[in-house]
Amino acid sequence: MAATMMTAALCYAAAAEAAPLRIGYSDWPGWVAWQVAIEKGWFKEAGVDVKFDWFDYSASMNAFTAGKIDAVTVTNGDALVTAASGAKNVMIIVTDYSNGNDMIVAKPGIKTLAQLKGKKVGLETGFVIHLLLLNGLEKAGLKESDITIVNTLTNETPQALASGDLAAIGAWQPNSGEAMKRVPGAKPIYTSADEPGLIYDVLTVNPASLSSRRADWEKVVKVWDKVVSYINDPKTQPDAVKIMAARVGIKPEAYLPLLKGTRLLSLEEGKAVMVKGDGFKSLYGSSKIVDDFNIKYGIYKKPQDLGRAIDPTLVNK
Repeated sequence: MAATMMTAALCYAAAAEAAPLRIGYSDWPGWVAWQVAIEKGWFKEAGVDVKFDWFDYSASMNAFTAGKIDAVTVTNGDALVTAASGAKNVMIIVTDYSNGNDMIVAKPGIKTLAQLKGKKVGLETGFVIHLLLLNGLEKAGLKESDITIVNTLTNETPQALASGDLAAIGAWQPNSGEAMKRVPGAKPIYTSADEPGLIYDVLTVNPASLSSRRADWEKVVKVWDKVVSYINDPKTQPDAVKIMAARVGIKPEAYLPLLKGTRLLSLEEGKAVMVKGDGFKSLYGSSKIVDDFNIKYGIYKKPQDLGRAIDPTLVNK
């Protein structure tokens, strides 16, 4: 009986080894960037079998939680939320940080966060855009109680700002851009570019997959560096933008501004971020701030173990 069980376990391990790594990704420039490697055949060149599955963002997290994929692209804060819900994961790459794509967009006539005092702001509470607003309010000398937050689904924020009942909304591209199209004269008054590192984006992996197929994940990490170089090189950037724009169904000239609102990080830059420290320059420090935020707003109850949630060794190697 013991021999039979051992044989079954070995067969399972062999099957897992033979299967492609499955990664869920969604519509954010730092994750759409993987499309370049997919179409260029760089994973095959690296000797690793990878299958990328395209999802809406929340659906990608649900698929990871359900065990349908081995890894998923999320913000560092949502990696913690996913872990708290029972789907443990390990962040192995920082793909980028939001550098302006996340915005507080105000209607015409409001030019500063200070002018929001006593007014209504629509955003999805408990999401990182909420944290961005609180960060900005603190700098402006305001408290959350100085404004009224209206819980608004992110994809409904453009309509909400256009309705005229709100002074501002919080959203990320493409919703923030759509809000400005719907309300002529609406402008961003605070963005993620004002606090680099508040929103890191990562590739996070199921711990069992990372443990059993570490060599394969190391190859994935190396491919990421090639992707960043190709996108950032002026000679090859037009081709990269064309590939990325096609993935999301828009024209390259419309996609380029979205890319510029995202600061892609090479492996060398990722090393600097994945060092323990306080504040937003460190993935650990940023994640600690988000962890505190998530607990305060009841997203989950217990602090997450950041030592287990982040593994910088693959990037360092």
